[in-house]
Order: sequence, then structure tokens, then C-alpha cells
Amino acid sequence: MNLLRAAATVSSFTLLSRITGLARDIIIARTFGAGALTDAFWVAFRIPNLLRRLFAEGAFAQAFVPILGQVRTEHSEQPEAIQVLLDRVAVTLFVALFVITLIGVIGAPWVVMAMASGLTSPARAAEFDAAVWMTRLMFPYIICMSLVAFASGVLNTWRKFAIPAFTPVLLNLSVIGSSFLLAGRLEQPIYALAIGVMVGGIAQFTMQWWALSHMKLRPRLLTPIGPALKDPTVRRIMRQMLPATLGVSVAQISLLINTNIATWLTPGSVTWLSFADRLMEFPTALIGVALGTVLLPSLSKANADPDKTQYSQLLDWGLRLVLVLGLPAALCMILMADAMVATLFHYGAFTGADVMQTRTAVMAYSAGLIGLLAVKILAPGFYGKQDIRTPVKIAVAVLLCTQLFNLALVPWLAHAGLALAIGLGACLNALALYVGLRRQGIYQPGAGWTLFIAKQCFALLCMAVPLWLASQHIDWLALQGTPFLRIALLAAVLGVSVFVYLLGLALVGIRPRHFRRAPR
Repeated sequence: MNLLRAAATVSSFTLLSRITGLARDIIIARTFGAGALTDAFWVAFRIPNLLRRLFAEGAFAQAFVPILGQVRTEHSEQPEAIQVLLDRVAVTLFVALFVITLIGVIGAPWVVMAMASGLTSPARAAEFDAAVWMTRLMFPYIICMSLVAFASGVLNTWRKFAIPAFTPVLLNLSVIGSSFLLAGRLEQPIYALAIGVMVGGIAQFTMQWWALSHMKLRPRLLTPIGPALKDPTVRRIMRQMLPATLGVSVAQISLLINTNIATWLTPGSVTWLSFADRLMEFPTALIGVALGTVLLPSLSKANADPDKTQYSQLLDWGLRLVLVLGLPAALCMILMADAMVATLFHYGAFTGADVMQTRTAVMAYSAGLIGLLAVKILAPGFYGKQDIRTPVKIAVAVLLCTQLFNLALVPWLAHAGLALAIGLGACLNALALYVGLRRQGIYQPGAGWTLFIAKQCFALLCMAVPLWLASQHIDWLALQGTPFLRIALLAAVLGVSVFVYLLGLALVGIRPRHFRRAPR
């Protein structure tokens, strides 16, 4: 199987998603700046987004995809058995999330207090009320996205990667459209963003449900809940979801703590972190998420093979590709952070001071980029064997370490300390997962790693030269009045740097063909 081609498909649509997401954030920055009400929107959006990752995409995919792949293999001649499982899993997920959404809408003030206690002071009452209103409006978003996660799991299991990777574009387009069409018509313009989020969630659900219908795999949500809860396979998925939810919740709890701390810092801190996180999503999604998405079904299939060498070779392939693509991305983020932030966001209400504050957060996040990417490869090494408990134990320990990093770094670096703590925590997570896979004999590094890393270092040194020269000789803030020149300069610098990096790889003998196909 050509895993590189599958990963490239996911990356291509994910790139489109991230570009439209970046356009969305540019419009938000230009229109609303980095102020108190913008912070209120990001707080409100983070709550359903957090629950979506907690109950849907992360935990659900980790528990559902390996079991669905196994059921599909065992019942390949019985499509009705697969359909019954899809019906029962979907209705169970829907009912559970409906109850959670109802509780969230009613208890929105208390949820916001827990998420952003810095907004509870009397001086920030308007921001608190805005966050509560937007939280209530966007809470049903998790129902849509949970069903989208379900559909994505089915489509990815059937090797249909394109539509799940494309649908996030609809969310970004909806928010952009709402910003233009509704912001000027509402008493509180920031509410247009929340409306756009809900419209985008419904659009994503509609497209993925249509894709399942086209494949004759659409579940029937009117299935009785009683038999679904008694189904042994559904129960097995739920049992797997419990540790998976705990594992995902560790990362989300860390994010919750960081958001809460940021609301106590200078107004705008939540927004600076959100925009820095948007830049980091490009490499993490294009590389880490894409590789993780195509690896998990392949690992689940390889786990059923009596010959276990392919399982280790798949992980080795993923880690090498992470370094080849992730290290130059980290280098660009560190040396060109001010250039990227200024070129993308330095317009309208987003000031030069906001650029500098966002820049420090980008550089801090970059320190942990390889860790963030490696986790996307190493964690599926456990999930493919239906071992979710080990990554959970590691994640709990990493959470504790991350908070210790916060204690040390936030007083010194403010909001950038929060970003650096997340990056260092990701590196610890990746290291612990790597050690765990080695100790259990799941992963054995292939031959030639030392030489491979040495070749990488040569290519990275070549790439650093044009990046460093550009960072020293171009004043990116001064180019605000000539945005097209600034965009052209950034594109030229990045283009030359990538060319030099690829040339360096070619000189030391690393070729694309070395990563094109999965190990056999």
C-alpha cells in the first residue's frame, strides 16, 4: 500500500483546511484585534472544541477504528452485521452527547467560570456574559462533530481519506461568511463568529453523512438505545473509550488549565496563544495528523499478521518521515516567527505589539514541535494493538510535569511560558511512548538511524543560512504598508530555504522514493 500517497491526500486537503482556517483567523485579527471580547470568543469556542476532542475525535477514534477494522475483516461476507454495529454505535454516541450538551447549555455560566476564572471579576462582566452567551450557542457543535468523528472513522477504515480531511474547510468558510455578512448587523458583532461555528458544524455533518449514504453505510439514528447498550461490541468500544477518554482528557485538562491561567494575564493573551496555535497547526496537521490517520488502520491490519516485523517497520517509516518533514518546519517556525505572524496578522486592529507577543508564543511552541509530531506516530503504535492504558498512564505523568513547567516558566515568560510548557510536555510524552514501545518489543529501530540523523543535520544547516540572513536583514513590521511585497518576500525566503533543504538532502543521498511505500 502506498502510505505516502494516502498521507499526501490527507495532507493536501488538510492544507486547504489550514489555509482557510488561517484566512479565518486573519479576518478575526483584522476585524476584532486581540482584545477582551476576542478572548471571550476563544474561551467560548474552546469549551465545545475541548469536549469534541475529548469525547469524539480523540477517544472515539482510538477505540472505534481498530475494533471496526477487526469486525469488518471478520464479517466481510456479512454486511448486515457491520450495519447493525454502525447503527448501535452511532445512536449510543448521539444520546450520550445530547445529554452532555443539554447539561452544558444549562450550566454554561459555571462552565465558563471553570474554564476562564479570570473573566469573573466585576471589571470584566461584559466579557463573561459574552462568553456565556457564545458557549450556549456553540455547545450543540459537539453533537455535530461527534457524528462527524464517527463518520470519519468509518470512511478512514474503508480507506476513504479525502472527505474527512476536507470537511473542516466548511467550518472555516462558515465563520468567514458570518464575519462578513452578520458582524455589521448584530448588536454585539463578535457573536457572528459563534453563529458561523454552528453553521459550519451542521455543514460538516451533512457532507460526511452524505458520504456514508453514498457508500450505503449511513447509520440509522432511530435505532433503539436498549439493544445498543447491551451489544457486546458496543460495550467493548465503550470500555476502550474509558481509558482513551482519560488519556485525551489529560491533554485537554492541560489546555483548560493553560486557558484559565491566560485569562489572568494581560488581556489579549488567550488570543495571542490561539493565533500561535493556528500557525503550529500547519505542521502538526499536515505531518502528524496525516501520518497518524493513515497509520492507525494499517497498524491494526498489521497486528493481525503473524509476522510482526511489518508493525515495527511501519512505525520506523513514520518516525523517519516525521524528522524529514518536521525538523525543517520547526526551524522555519523559530527563525521566521516574526515574519510569519506579521505577514499573516499585522493588519487593521492587530498591532505591532500583538505581533511581537504572538511571535514569542510561536517560538515557544516550536521547541516542542517534534515531540507533538512524534506522539502522532508513537501513540498509534499502542492503539493498533488495542492497548490504550499505557499511553494514558504516560499522559497523566506528562500532565503533572507540564504543570511544574508552568510554575517555573509563566512568571518568567508569561503567555509564552504556557506555550513552552506544552512543547516540553509533548517531548516528554514522545520520549516515554518511545521507551514503552521499545521495552514491550513492539518497535525496533531499523538500521542506519545514526547516519540518517547526520544527513538530516547537514541539510538543516544548509537551510538555516537563508532563514537566518532573512531574519537579520528584513524588518517585517515596517512592511505593513506594502502587504503584497511582504507576502512575496516571505514566499521567496521560504521557497529558497525549502529548495536548499531538499538540495542538501539530495546531496547526502536521501530521496523521496525512500518514503514512498509502506514496508511489506
